[in-house]
Amino acid sequence: MATSSNNNNNNNLAVLTALDNARTQWYHVKAIIIAGMGFFTDAYDLFCITAVSKLLGRLYYYDPAAGQPGKLPKFVNNTVSGVALVGMFCGQLFFGWLGDKLGRKRVYGITLIIMVVCAVCSGISFGSTTKSVIGSLCFFRFWLGFGIGGDYPLSATIMCEYANKKTRGAFIAAVFAMQGVGIIFAGLVSMIMAKIFLVENPAPTFTENEILSTQPQGDLLWRLVLMLGALPAALTYYWRMKMPETGRYTALIRGNAEQAAKDMTRVLNMEIEEERDKVIEFKQSNTYPILSNEFYGRHGLHLVGTMSTWFFLDIAFYSQNLTQKYIFPAMGLVKQAQDVNALEEVWETSRAMFLVALLGTFPGYWFTVAFIEKLGRYVIQLLGFLMMSIFLLIMGINYEYLRDNNKGLFALTYGLTFFFANFGPNSTTFVWPAELFPTRLRSTCHALSAAAGKAGAMIGAFVVQSYTFDENVGRIRHALMVLAFTNMLGFCFTFMLPETKGMSLEEISGEDGGGGAGRKEPRWGVKSPEIPVV
Repeated sequence: MATSSNNNNNNNLAVLTALDNARTQWYHVKAIIIAGMGFFTDAYDLFCITAVSKLLGRLYYYDPAAGQPGKLPKFVNNTVSGVALVGMFCGQLFFGWLGDKLGRKRVYGITLIIMVVCAVCSGISFGSTTKSVIGSLCFFRFWLGFGIGGDYPLSATIMCEYANKKTRGAFIAAVFAMQGVGIIFAGLVSMIMAKIFLVENPAPTFTENEILSTQPQGDLLWRLVLMLGALPAALTYYWRMKMPETGRYTALIRGNAEQAAKDMTRVLNMEIEEERDKVIEFKQSNTYPILSNEFYGRHGLHLVGTMSTWFFLDIAFYSQNLTQKYIFPAMGLVKQAQDVNALEEVWETSRAMFLVALLGTFPGYWFTVAFIEKLGRYVIQLLGFLMMSIFLLIMGINYEYLRDNNKGLFALTYGLTFFFANFGPNSTTFVWPAELFPTRLRSTCHALSAAAGKAGAMIGAFVVQSYTFDENVGRIRHALMVLAFTNMLGFCFTFMLPETKGMSLEEISGEDGGGGAGRKEPRWGVKSPEIPVV
């Protein structure tokens, strides 16, 4: 068994040095899978609602006098789509803070239990009236979002603190990339289930027969689609509980040098010296709280940078995802509502979701995994924001031409927007907050950044969706151009963040006694001012 010990000219702890320099091994892969399955579930649960929301409208809000398929009222549509985001906002703040206070592992299983229970209950959504069914659905989707929100800071922090410094960015991005797999499966599962139900329950189109075009079996379909989101999370619960607490938390927050060395000796398969005195000294030298002049001086701009860029990104990202059901007909990916029956509409919408995710969304995540340690976080985020702005602006200016005369180019442009969101800020805004902040505040600061993102997502769900709800061409064009502008704001705020590629977490945060990433010379050659420590 190899040995890692402290030497006199190394300021870092042996357990931290061992983690930073460990070769990639099976426990890294296992951590990616365990944490990643949470994000698979997160994405599936959040985006499967897009596939079935029009079905809910047909089932519960059909008006014979309207002469068109039932449609969720604007407020109900926004609430069904956005209530999980409100839950995420609350869950991120609560579990992020709890992860620093009680430990990452201790609360990691709680978030998973909430996700499993609420995914199942979302499908059950009991009641004999429209209000009771939709009300209970929204209630359980809020708490589903609460559990999903907690998974963000905890998964990012755990993966970050387990990874070595050479591949840390790729490992964190790989965890987040499972979100892309979840989006694909949200479309794929909905598509397969809808096809099975459609084969067993054929029906005329709405134009042919308004009443018979809505199959009552659709009420079971949407429930099964939502409930299946519980399965992958339930399968990983045992393995989450078997993971030891991260060595950094055990050593630097609890001050338990013996347990940290024992846990990481087992994980890394190498002997690690306990260094009790040094652990105590290390812990005592890093005690400033988040509401302090020292935190403001060291990390204030970093926190503003991570919160603002995630906020601006999610306005655009969630607006695009949640309004897909309106964009797809314009792109020619689905037929008009009057030309299909209820189950056929679910099948076509989920097929379009699947194709956009497979060809646009999914590759972007894994391009980030492949290139984040070569290009760095900074370049990838700037490139992503810039390209998203360009493609959204093109769609906004030429919306009618693309819709009527060049649907293929429309689909390509729309897909490239998703590609550069994920080979760009949707991945890097998740990675950066996990790296920039000290161990005792890492989960909290990641939670604040993620919650700022969800505040942006709520603007997408409640404001942008409301504005484009009637599918007015002028409003859709305006919305696309505004989203292009918000991405350019994200581009500008990225300049507040330092590159972290190849550095240890303690070097980045300054916990090793150095100045931290924010005190290094900026890339444009201007000397950084000295920041007094209060």
